[in-house]
Amino acid sequence: MKVKKLTIMKYVVDIVLIIVLSFMYYLNQPIKSPRILYISSGSINQIITQLKRQNSQISKLDSFLLRLIGSPQRGWIDMQERVNTKGDFLYKLTRAKAALQSVTLIPGETTYIFLNQLAQNLHLDRNKLQEEYNKQAYSPEGLFAPDTYYIPIGITEKEIIRLLLNISQRKMKELSFKFFGNFNRVKWLHIVAIASVIQKESANKKEMPIVSSVIQNRLKKGMKLQMDGALNYGKYSHIKITSKRIKQDKSIYNTYLHKGIPKVPVCNVSADAIRAAIFPAKTKYLYFMKSKRGTHDFSCNYSTHLINIKHATK
Repeated sequence: MKVKKLTIMKYVVDIVLIIVLSFMYYLNQPIKSPRILYISSGSINQIITQLKRQNSQISKLDSFLLRLIGSPQRGWIDMQERVNTKGDFLYKLTRAKAALQSVTLIPGETTYIFLNQLAQNLHLDRNKLQEEYNKQAYSPEGLFAPDTYYIPIGITEKEIIRLLLNISQRKMKELSFKFFGNFNRVKWLHIVAIASVIQKESANKKEMPIVSSVIQNRLKKGMKLQMDGALNYGKYSHIKITSKRIKQDKSIYNTYLHKGIPKVPVCNVSADAIRAAIFPAKTKYLYFMKSKRGTHDFSCNYSTHLINIKHATK
């Protein structure tokens, strides 16, 4: 009887040892992942399912192991390495959080300048940022929503463009549903194009609906917009517009050369500019001139506009 008990105990010990060694082997297997992971809210099973979609090396066993280790963090996780052991990977899911750095996109800034800002502040490759934007974006301009973004340090060029576009497009769609009850990409991009000219031309939020009315009034009369701000596109975002530039610039943004609204937005726009584009003020204004006060003087006829120009240039 004793021999039989000893045999059973030895068998149990061997089983336990095999299980322990198997777990140790499993936990020491390498797993590749992006250095920066986003973990959405949900149960452990839901998180494992999310991770499994991104990585075939994740299994149902990891759900059980996570319950033993602890609850996964939510949000951005800095895995520190792109290759971890399975044990380290699961542990970091429960303990590590990414360090965040703020980046602000101001209303009216162009994507060209913003990508420069991202490259400099986050130590990213400017060319790769542009390549990823070109791959992921459906318009060369106007797709980012001005805001302060908190970006995980160590994020890749591909990941940051995807993140910023996803957040921005969600905000754009929310605005579109608020104003129209739906989202039409072509229609929305045209509205953003109008808003971008308003954004570049207005001295403040209060002026935006009035500038919008000037745009609409000129369009109705078949007049060219002839607005300098439209030439502050791309790398020219902060360059003063001269008569020489107006004559030489052959781009789609030259509203002295081409009639109508530029087909592509001039810059990234605020919700206030979008609202002004949709709801212009009711005026008969056709002209405006920046005064010495920093705001604009609006006028209905050209003779008054000339007087305003004279006062502004004295």
